[in-house]
Amino acid sequence: MISVDEAIAQILDGAQMLDAETVSLGDVRGRVLAEDVIARISQPPFAASAMDGYAVRFCDMTPGAVLAVVGEAPAGAPFDGTVASGEAVRILTGGAVPPGADHVIMQEDVTRKGERITINAPQESPRHIRQAGIDFHEGDILAKKTTRLHEFHGSIFAAANVASVSVTRRPRVAIFSNGDELVEPGATLGPGEIVNSNHLALSAMVKSWGGAPDYLGCAADSEEVIADFFTRARDADIIIPIGGASVGDYDFVKSAFQRAGGETRFEKIAVRPGKPTWFGRLGHARIVGLPGNPASALVTAALFVQPLVRRLAATQSDAPHFSNAILTENLPANGGRETYLRASAERRGDGPMHVTPAPNQDSSLLTPFANANVLIRRAVNAPAVASGGDVDIVRLR
Repeated sequence: MISVDEAIAQILDGAQMLDAETVSLGDVRGRVLAEDVIARISQPPFAASAMDGYAVRFCDMTPGAVLAVVGEAPAGAPFDGTVASGEAVRILTGGAVPPGADHVIMQEDVTRKGERITINAPQESPRHIRQAGIDFHEGDILAKKTTRLHEFHGSIFAAANVASVSVTRRPRVAIFSNGDELVEPGATLGPGEIVNSNHLALSAMVKSWGGAPDYLGCAADSEEVIADFFTRARDADIIIPIGGASVGDYDFVKSAFQRAGGETRFEKIAVRPGKPTWFGRLGHARIVGLPGNPASALVTAALFVQPLVRRLAATQSDAPHFSNAILTENLPANGGRETYLRASAERRGDGPMHVTPAPNQDSSLLTPFANANVLIRRAVNAPAVASGGDVDIVRLR
């Protein structure tokens, strides 16, 4: 049985960012850039009007002056000529400012009669022109390699005339459950049956970490059947079997793994909940076997699967990050395994985080996860902590 830190180190050993793939701009949210994105054009690519009005020379802006309207420049149809002194070009918002003009006078500040305008209001300075490149210039780096992209990046890249980007491939995470007692949600339960539910939270967690979950279904308690699930999943980057990881008469997952050609690296971790969590390799795939109890499966996924997914997806390369919080109630001394308690943390004003453990930490319970947003870490043989004392926490969601 190895420690939590040793388990994370072994799981991450040799894990590297995956290869790149090209995606369209509509699919960039949450992806991680595999190379810099460089603007192919300036934005705007030309001096553009910020108003509906007239493109003019500022030196002509004397109240009462009359200018000849010599053309127009709506958006997308530039005026083919140069604005001379005493001339004006009708221009609309987004239209290209013609050569010779250095000011756009708003249409509200002029009176037009036929092909002439009269200046009605004094103009303080040249205005209402968006110069070329005020947003970015051709050749600018818009986002650097390893940037995790958000909702606005697609529009920024599109404005730079970039149609697709190179991103780190999402790790393919094959997930399957195990147990004759499991039925899918909505089924009629027979004697001794329970609803299969852990894979739903696990798939959502994997997706939030930057992975691409693929739920393969539920394997029956048969070494042959489970071995076939491993064989089907071996092209994935990570394989996560849920359940069958202990030493019961019907726990066939690890023997089925060996039958499929897998190599087990460790079989137990000194952690509560989740002691039966195990790790191995099958070809290039890394296997993190999780216990079947909900708390055991989901807590150990957060601790041991999350850093692996993030490392491969290039969203994070470190082990879980711990911070400090103030405990709101007493905690007893801990035993011989590093323990993680589901808990709710909140910041009160500008002060530190305060954390409250769920009242029932039984490993079979799912409902504590409804409000839990962190895990409290209790070190091996940690002494009791009174309310108001400090504890370590790690973000759960």
